Amino acid sequence: MRVDYHKEFSPRLGRDMEFKVYGSGGRPVLVFPTSKGRFYQYEDSGMVAVLEDWIDQRRLQIWAVDGIDEETFHAEHPDHQARIARHEQYFAYIRDELLPRIRQESPGHGAGQDGVLLTGCSMGAYHAANFFFRYPQGLAGVLALSGVYSTAQFFGDDLSGDLYFNSPLHSLPGLTDEAYLDAYRAAWLVFCCGQGAWEDEMLDETRRLQKVLDRLGVPAWFDYWGTDVNHDWPWWRRQVRYFLGEWLG
Repeated sequence: MRVDYHKEFSPRLGRDMEFKVYGSGGRPVLVFPTSKGRFYQYEDSGMVAVLEDWIDQRRLQIWAVDGIDEETFHAEHPDHQARIARHEQYFAYIRDELLPRIRQESPGHGAGQDGVLLTGCSMGAYHAANFFFRYPQGLAGVLALSGVYSTAQFFGDDLSGDLYFNSPLHSLPGLTDEAYLDAYRAAWLVFCCGQGAWEDEMLDETRRLQKVLDRLGVPAWFDYWGTDVNHDWPWWRRQVRYFLGEWLG
């Protein structure tokens, strides 16, 4: 399996950013790490290994991006607006620097359900879903495993400024822009959560998101695994293999 490591300066963030690319062709998948996770986490946690045959067959290409949660959602300083402003810069890096790079290097996978799929586990699921809901155009969709879909865990009840737009459970119910809704309806959306240990908050917010999307008329696959399914990598490895298999067909 071909693996390429990159470390490049990001003008949007004003710092170097690292990422890894697994494979030399196939449908592109952009992976966000879990809380405070790094670009190598997906490989170290065995997620790349369970997809290796599809990567070798040039059916999938995995782009594992770095995170900056320690500067944003998990930052210790009390200025919420400064923290979410830094997150906005991170999303600008993804939108304006990394995604164009992926599309340039993945000819034939530029738009619609043949475009870039966003995925992640736990906090990575939040980032994948939140990014998609804000910038859906040209994306294939989202595979979100055990995510939360609001900012409540990190900022409490504060929804001022850009916090509101980064909290899908709050911003989506009032959405009326048909261009966004049409993009959502055309995408492949999967939200999965276990019902075992450490999944309570994620399970609650996944069910709330299901109700929101149902009211908006947005078709999505919500899948709730058993009470033995914990918030942990062994289950996410099984889930990613199952759902990406469905996506690839």
